[in-house]
Amino acid sequence: MVIRRTKDFADAFRKLPREVQRIFHKQEKIFRESWLDSRLHVKRLKDLPGAYSFRVTRRYRVLFYFDRDNTVFFVIGHRKDIYE
Repeated sequence: MVIRRTKDFADAFRKLPREVQRIFHKQEKIFRESWLDSRLHVKRLKDLPGAYSFRVTRRYRVLFYFDRDNTVFFVIGHRKDIYE
């Protein structure tokens, strides 16, 4: 599995508090081992077919989807804003 981070992801990630960035790296490691691990709290998104989210903290989420070649694309943000 290859994880792709877009420029938008990088820009949003840089603006996150350091503690959230640190937790994201822990969650990403779990994701790489098994994206269905219960510690991630993975949810399927109803309005976006093929898209999922996982929890970084109570406030921050990562949206992701798999491309045809098993590439994963990440988007990160505050839970109030990310689903828009």
